[in-house]
Amino acid sequence: MKVKLWGTRGSIPVPGPETVKYGGNTTCVEVTFDDNTFFVIDAGIGIRKLGQSLFERKIHHVNLYITHSHWDHIQGFPFFKPAFNSKNSINIYGCPPTYRKLQDILTNQMEYEYFPVKFEDLTAEIDFTEVCLSMFVINENVFHTIQTNHPGNTTGLKIESNGKIFIFLTDNELQPPPNSHNNTQWADFVEFCHNADVLIHDAQFTDDEIPKKLGWGHSSTGQAIRLATEAKVKALYMTHHDPEHTDAFIDKMYDGHLQELKQQGNPLKLFMAKDGLEIQL
Repeated sequence: MKVKLWGTRGSIPVPGPETVKYGGNTTCVEVTFDDNTFFVIDAGIGIRKLGQSLFERKIHHVNLYITHSHWDHIQGFPFFKPAFNSKNSINIYGCPPTYRKLQDILTNQMEYEYFPVKFEDLTAEIDFTEVCLSMFVINENVFHTIQTNHPGNTTGLKIESNGKIFIFLTDNELQPPPNSHNNTQWADFVEFCHNADVLIHDAQFTDDEIPKKLGWGHSSTGQAIRLATEAKVKALYMTHHDPEHTDAFIDKMYDGHLQELKQQGNPLKLFMAKDGLEIQL
């Protein structure tokens, strides 16, 4: 399977000269399986450029998984070019908040108060499938979900295909405060990620920043590294970069962690996610 990152920024798009290297697009990930099944995770702003690419590649069927409905994971959908083509079909998966359907959430953000084209005007065939904390299969590719620790109803994904394991855990607070309503435990994440070939995990904050961000639903870089190490993950890509973190800041942080891993003799392969990066499993 091949993974391509179209958006790796958290919270809000941040275009500009200080974010050119890692990118400013919010979350969107493309997964192409060996059987040519096409799968997308999240519809942040990065999905706009992905849609242009799909048009050029003449891909007419898309499976889209929405981890949760916060703005930085859905606001690119109205600009997703395949949704405006009657030759296309889009299957949308996700576990919506208990009080609202996923279809309603995507529809409401395209009301005239917010956008000039309504959801019902989209010409592609669009279907919705609710998958809450369950396993599902698409063309023999197996998907497992887990509740992540983040305000609202948020899930992560483990994908198994042709003997490879790819895990995507965005917007996840690995060590939430004691009074938090989030209750997926550290040990649960270690088990979920065990022996993964590639883990892409939320690492929005530094270890110094995280004490002031408790309950926000995000992890630090050090926490993500500790999880990957305990779970015996082969390669960790840290994502959901904070909008305040410039390329220079991320480079410095990354170099520091590489030195720590070397000093510890830790075999974990560590990378910073960036827009446009391709990963072959």
